[in-house]
Amino acid sequence: MDDPNLKSANAKRDRELGMNCAITRRDFLNGVAIGVGGALTSAWLPAVMFGGPTIPPSAQDAPGYYPPALTGMRGSHPGSFEVAHAVRDGNFWDTVGTPLETHENYDLVVVGGGMSGLAAAYFYRKHAGAAARILILDNHDDFGGHAKRNEFRVAGRLLLANGGTVAIESPFPYSQEARGLLTELGIDPPALEKKCVDHEVYKGLGTAYFFDKETFGVDRLVTGAPGRWYGQGAAKAPSWPDFLAKTPLSSEAQRDITRIEETKVDYLPGLAQEEKKARLSRTSYKDFLLQIVKAHSDVIPFYQTRTHGLYGIGIDAVPALDCWALHFPGFQGMNLERVPSMGLTFTALGEVTPQPGDYHFHFPDGNASIARMLVRSLIPNSAPGSTAEDIVTARVDYSQLDRTDSPVRIRLSSTAVEIRNLGDPASAKEVDVIYGRDKKAYRVRAKGVVLACWNMVIPYLCPDLPEKQKAALDYGVKVPLVYSVVALNHRTAFDKLGVRAVSCPGMYHSSVALDQPINIGDYRFPQAAQDPVLVRMLRTPCQPGLPARDQQRIGHYELLSTPFETFERDIRDQLARVLGQGGFDPARDIAAITVNRWPHGYAYEYNPLWDPDWPEGQRPCDIARKPFGRITIANSDAAAAAYTDQAIDQGYRAVQELL
Repeated sequence: MDDPNLKSANAKRDRELGMNCAITRRDFLNGVAIGVGGALTSAWLPAVMFGGPTIPPSAQDAPGYYPPALTGMRGSHPGSFEVAHAVRDGNFWDTVGTPLETHENYDLVVVGGGMSGLAAAYFYRKHAGAAARILILDNHDDFGGHAKRNEFRVAGRLLLANGGTVAIESPFPYSQEARGLLTELGIDPPALEKKCVDHEVYKGLGTAYFFDKETFGVDRLVTGAPGRWYGQGAAKAPSWPDFLAKTPLSSEAQRDITRIEETKVDYLPGLAQEEKKARLSRTSYKDFLLQIVKAHSDVIPFYQTRTHGLYGIGIDAVPALDCWALHFPGFQGMNLERVPSMGLTFTALGEVTPQPGDYHFHFPDGNASIARMLVRSLIPNSAPGSTAEDIVTARVDYSQLDRTDSPVRIRLSSTAVEIRNLGDPASAKEVDVIYGRDKKAYRVRAKGVVLACWNMVIPYLCPDLPEKQKAALDYGVKVPLVYSVVALNHRTAFDKLGVRAVSCPGMYHSSVALDQPINIGDYRFPQAAQDPVLVRMLRTPCQPGLPARDQQRIGHYELLSTPFETFERDIRDQLARVLGQGGFDPARDIAAITVNRWPHGYAYEYNPLWDPDWPEGQRPCDIARKPFGRITIANSDAAAAAYTDQAIDQGYRAVQELL
């Protein structure tokens, strides 16, 4: 039986956290569940506007449709994955019947409206001309793929955050094609950094660690960690022994963390450079600390999540050599040359490859601004303006995205279910494309198709592919992650505590941070502590101790089975505990919450701990992206690297293969 005392205590705690407060949890527009097939609140417009008599208007055509303003569960939101799951499970056709003929014919159909898909459409039109007919299908209620935008309005103020991919920078210099695309759109990241990043807003605010009682035995916030960012005007950082003395870590952990951070020791004496690096590439950072450095096991919880933000997994599954390249501690006495070396992953290899023009700029909404600029270029009536500055506050008119009078059309909440070459792939001239939308299936034809969706779904869409290619497409397991964004009525708790970011290595979200202050165009970042502000939180649901791909598979299931209520409760509890000493009250201070859930997040990057050294051209991504008749493949999976330039490059390659 349920314990009534426990239920009463839980109910009391929920009231303290503000679980029944009237914050914005709006994941419906105009009373319509986006992408689920609800009836439009407005009358149907003439069918000719929407591409023919068999295609009724859908949610994106309704007045007021504007997904960026939705809060609650976003990212892989309800309505975006059910059709794909039905195709995977083999029961999609049981519910929709025979596909309806749209009688639509295109030069190009792009499956997936993320960065690769939008770039592919851009490159194709650039070559084929402005009259080229292009249809972009996307299963989400918004375009951009992982480059989604979160909009909040608190006390009448517009606040923006990224709902997915945030950074423009890459481990390596942009290719001529990717750089050229950004230049043509008017994006100059180094110039924007110099012009738009505000270095004064957080003056005096530094970083901290929060030690939670479940992991470390007591709840304790410790500010001023050595080696962390402090901000201009902040007091000099304490030494590692002074900082660690304030933590609840054991004396053994304090001793060994100090040694790891400060001592110059060659832990692999007698080995040549290549031998050291080869061993470190096949040793996790966790095992490096325990088995080579001989640190006490109590140090592991302190470091475990430090790799979450970049890799989506902990130090048990990241090579020590990568951590050396990323300037992690413990290697300072090993005399390793910072040059490109065998055994480094794509990301880490970039860290030791000299490149000019280093910058640290992102748009307030992350790469959503790039996606919006691409859409504006493809469909000029979709948004006003013409610059990288004015796109930030421009409002996209979604009713312009799928009009018959536009050569380029974007059809949202439309999940591709079957793609086949018409005839022998070697000589095919057309491709048959079937997609599901609003509980029906529709058919269109195209001279070529770019599959800019996830690799793992392509074998279900293209059953005619060679088995070897299907296996390669299924190899990489996308990294699950969550970007939670919380709108606060003010940031006074952060200022009272003197922090802008807090690492929480044992908690549900591993970090809590105020975003980079950007003033661009008409958008102004909140300046005063009393102004409304956004807090960004990261969760990567990995399972330490398993191979990376298995950790990510488990994370997929966890995210898809976790309701928004659970996220909200954990977010409120974490902020209350982390910021409580600064006077933070979750019931009073939280204005809105958006959970950007990505069960299938960023592209899998090959990891020498788990993956073999394939011969040149024989990596799974090399085999997976081979063209098949008039069907080509473009996504970050095809590069095995989750970076914006790689997604753009793959879009370019896929279009060249068609042309």
